[in-house]
Amino acid sequence: MGTVEQPAANGGVASVAGRMYALAGSCHPGPVVAVTALMVALAVTADQSAARSLLTGAAVLTGQLSVGWCNDAFDAHRDTAAGRRGKPVVDGAVGVRQVWWAAYAALALCVPLSFACGLCAGVVHLAGVAAAWGYNLWLKATAWSWAPYAVGFAALPAFVALGLPEHPWPAWWVVTTGAMLGVGAHLGDVLPDIREDLATGVRGWPHRLGRQRARLLLPVPLVAASAVLALGPVGPPGRWAAAALVASSVLAVAGTLLGRRWEQAAFSAAVAVAVVDVALLLLRGTGLA
Repeated sequence: MGTVEQPAANGGVASVAGRMYALAGSCHPGPVVAVTALMVALAVTADQSAARSLLTGAAVLTGQLSVGWCNDAFDAHRDTAAGRRGKPVVDGAVGVRQVWWAAYAALALCVPLSFACGLCAGVVHLAGVAAAWGYNLWLKATAWSWAPYAVGFAALPAFVALGLPEHPWPAWWVVTTGAMLGVGAHLGDVLPDIREDLATGVRGWPHRLGRQRARLLLPVPLVAASAVLALGPVGPPGRWAAAALVASSVLAVAGTLLGRRWEQAAFSAAVAVAVVDVALLLLRGTGLA
């Protein structure tokens, strides 16, 4: 009896493990990890304590997970119609209902974790998460598709700053940098899927621009973000600001050029520019407020 039941037990375990793996794959793990890591680094740069930095990271992680799962669950019918193989929901590795439940659970965790960082911090972070859900559920297919990205990315450094002991409001140039990075990330994120999106009726801002113009526009918000961060703080920019601006320009243009052959290059460039900007904050020691 033991030898007969053992394979069934192993198969059940393997099946559960497979579904969990598929669920993890449907949350858009690349952007989730990148955004969370950058915000933890920003929290450390802003002199948050180790415990508060981890709390900030947990809030951002759950928020990003909820957004990623919501995106895959809501777009399941479009992805299936477009034949986007490789997505766990489309491939049948995990059910749409399971992904929705994961999104709701992550959102439920995000709320108390966000407010644990402070009332204003929680409100700002949850406003950013709400904007991202609004993108998934409605604004993605409109000319205002860029707005949730701008709001969501601007909310992240504000959340970190408001989570500091005295809850200071972030400097204008930090929020502006985040918003511009968000617009660049939107262009980079949508570029690989423009043709498939148009086939399923999605006409967001980048779709209306067209693939070529959207790709050529990509460096503008990314370089502008770094320029604001380099020139915004009081005092002379210094060598680190100049170096960051040059590096961001090179990365943004490279993402545009490589995007012709490697579809993920555009979004990767946006992430790389964000890394450079966080590094600039760390090296200059200007803080967020």
